[in-house]
Amino acid sequence: MNWYMAKLVYQFICGSGKHTPQFNEQLRLIVAEDALHAFYKARLIGERETLDIVNNDISIQWRFIDVTEILPVDNLSDGAELWSFMNEDSDAELYIRNTQQKASRLLEQGMHEFDII
Repeated sequence: MNWYMAKLVYQFICGSGKHTPQFNEQLRLIVAEDALHAFYKARLIGERETLDIVNNDISIQWRFIDVTEILPVDNLSDGAELWSFMNEDSDAELYIRNTQQKASRLLEQGMHEFDII
């Protein structure tokens, strides 16, 4: 058996859907015989997680779109790279500041979780 990383794409629709379209991309680890089996296994996971909920007369849909990538994970080891994405942003300082703020919030959440502060 081999390890693969699969990217699953979902669409979130609230009410009649008259809002800015929202999509969620998730990276999942899959164990499968080969890439084709990993693709179908990822699709089954996505389809199982499709939801239609009515809450206080508001319809909420979590719709699975499809699997867009299957990549082999050759080495499961501490610090192994699983995914990489190059991003171009017109404001480098803002991008760096936002990244550092996210890291600070993540660190703070972890410290609260383990009662360090």
